[in-house]
Amino acid sequence: MSEDLNPPVSRYPIPPLSSLPADIRERIEAVQEKSGFVPNVFLVLARRPDEFRAFFAYHDALMDKPGNLTKAEREMIVVATSAANQCQYCVVAHGAILRIRAKNPLIADQIAINYRKADITPRQKAMLDFAMKVSQAAYAVDEADFEALKALGFDEEELWDIMAITGLFGFSNRMANVTGMRPNDEFYSLGR
Repeated sequence: MSEDLNPPVSRYPIPPLSSLPADIRERIEAVQEKSGFVPNVFLVLARRPDEFRAFFAYHDALMDKPGNLTKAEREMIVVATSAANQCQYCVVAHGAILRIRAKNPLIADQIAINYRKADITPRQKAMLDFAMKVSQAAYAVDEADFEALKALGFDEEELWDIMAITGLFGFSNRMANVTGMRPNDEFYSLGR
């Protein structure tokens, strides 16, 4: 019995880049030029161009916007909630981005394993506590949760961002898990 040393990127076939609409192909090529490889999420989602555009438009609106939450804190939310949802792709891929944005080779592993013991600030821990509640028990979120975070200096827009990032990646985690999306090998060594 031989092992497959090159498992597929996904249970769904990956469309050839040449078959994709120009805007999607250009985005994928730009990512490849910047990072040196094409993250598998781009390849898997490209099979449905309208959904690709919608997903990445919302992703970019949440993850790349200016605001009081740093880009590293946004990635912390993704890593912590993706770990809770057992999404290997998102933990590995966004863990790499978190290591780079936080300039810390340990932080992503700490947060993925147990954010409560990670080397983060009390404010960041409270942010992740809220994100985890949104991820795992959104029905139980109440005004006391908002008030506790406001007491730590979070405003309504930051609370929206935490909720929205958690929600988007809850969707992403499910898509990655069910499609069998494989993390690119390159992610494992980034930022270490």
